[in-house]
Amino acid sequence: MIYLFIVTAIWSFSFSLIGVYLSGQVDSWFAVVSRICLALLVFIPFLRFRFFTLKQIILLAGVGAFQLGIMYVFYYKAFAYLTVPELLLFTIFTPIYVTLIYDLLCKNKIKITYLLTTLLAVIGAAIIRYDQITANFIIGFLMIQASSIVFAIGQVGYKRIMELYKLPQHYSFAWVYVGAAIISIIGWIIFGDKSRLPTTETQWAIIIWLGIVASGLGYFLWNYGATKVDSGTLAIMNNVVIPVGIIVNVVLWGQQIDWVRFLLGSGVIILSLVIHQKWCVTKK
Repeated sequence: MIYLFIVTAIWSFSFSLIGVYLSGQVDSWFAVVSRICLALLVFIPFLRFRFFTLKQIILLAGVGAFQLGIMYVFYYKAFAYLTVPELLLFTIFTPIYVTLIYDLLCKNKIKITYLLTTLLAVIGAAIIRYDQITANFIIGFLMIQASSIVFAIGQVGYKRIMELYKLPQHYSFAWVYVGAAIISIIGWIIFGDKSRLPTTETQWAIIIWLGIVASGLGYFLWNYGATKVDSGTLAIMNNVVIPVGIIVNVVLWGQQIDWVRFLLGSGVIILSLVIHQKWCVTKK
């Protein structure tokens, strides 16, 4: 689980960096394609054919197409309709998608105990982030749900592929980024606004950081960590980034928060993880 915590710390900066420096200023398709292609460059040295069958390559590329390519399309577009706090609020349902998709696709049944502890994590996140929302919330809400669903499909898909084939993961993830790059490049060519490229050194620095660290390193470690834990733990960890991301906003940008709600909600998320570990994992 240490890998999931490391990535949570890395990703906690992404929400604010995108919302403050990129959203509405840099074309969202360019932000997506540059981020994915930089991540692919990190893994180009690990691109191999000899360890994989054609079916495995297609499956891994499909994971990347969903988890990174399609997900980012909805995710970056949502910033046009939502504030950062609203975006964080609407991502709270991701754990439910993860546990339901894994159980239905991989186990053919729903584990009620996993679903209950996951729901507890959602309640904790809702306590922290529920606030007044703007008039554009419906479009933004739907975009974030679409983003969360395809992100969940990608996580579950990668976890299942590794369970079935036991492939070398650093080589496998190179193909994941290939799939993501194909989707993002096609989207950029068709829909990108070439007049809205980054114009400042800060914007370029953020894109490079997001591509190499948050995506290149982050998604590999997250998916690697996903193969080491059960689906319930993976689901709950999807919401741990919310309180961590809020702390980043408080420290770096002086965001004002309701500390009572923050501490209560964070405590509920931690409680959900503890209960899951004690109740579900140790009693297998």
